[in-house]
Amino acid sequence: MITVKHISKSFSDVQILKDISFVFETGKTNLIIGKSGSGKSVLTKCMVGLYEPDHGDILFDDRNLSELKPKERKQLRREIGMLFQASALFDSLSVEENVAFPIKMFTKMSKEEIDERVNFCLNRVDIINKNQLYPSELSGGMQKRVAIARAIAMQPKYLFCDEPNSGLDPVTAIVIDELIQEITEEYNMTTIVITHDMNSVLEIGENIMFIDQGENKWTGSKNEILDVKVKELHDFIYVSKFLQQMKK
Repeated sequence: MITVKHISKSFSDVQILKDISFVFETGKTNLIIGKSGSGKSVLTKCMVGLYEPDHGDILFDDRNLSELKPKERKQLRREIGMLFQASALFDSLSVEENVAFPIKMFTKMSKEEIDERVNFCLNRVDIINKNQLYPSELSGGMQKRVAIARAIAMQPKYLFCDEPNSGLDPVTAIVIDELIQEITEEYNMTTIVITHDMNSVLEIGENIMFIDQGENKWTGSKNEILDVKVKELHDFIYVSKFLQQMKK
């Protein structure tokens, strides 16, 4: 579980986040939605320690991020998996080398142990017999699967996914959504997904926060979101759905 309490953040004289509070629940897909420039990315960067909030607290279970010593922060980072918008695989490394990268960086596992973990993660995301291929030889959907395998290689307690369906066709996007939800439940992770994709919201949105102009304007689930009376969220939903229809 990750709890943010009264988080505010400004750059120069521009306030980006305004007193945001929310609980990201363990074992659920927690979604942060909102239009571009609403503060989603700034909040996420505060949560992973890239930015220091001006006010408020961020708690990873019972650990207050602002009170952690450098060594404790380093340990916390080892418990965080990241799935980036563009997959962010290393072009010069093979599939298995990409997945092994964080294991080699953060552990002292033997080569045999690393190979076993890499193969386990690749099998889990249904990437079979492609260990020696390079990212350029994979489809966009397969690249995303490899990126997920790398994100879970360290058995994270917390998984951050930034626009995981960006650039994918609708069918592949659904497969990636289902995979993220499956591994969240299977490994009982606290998963945070930043997305504009209303299909994702309606498929896997178990615990949703809508941010508008730096404020938490609505929280709820996919079962409630279409009945909301919040104008900003209503506008966001139907503009998003219109844009998705235009892309088809």
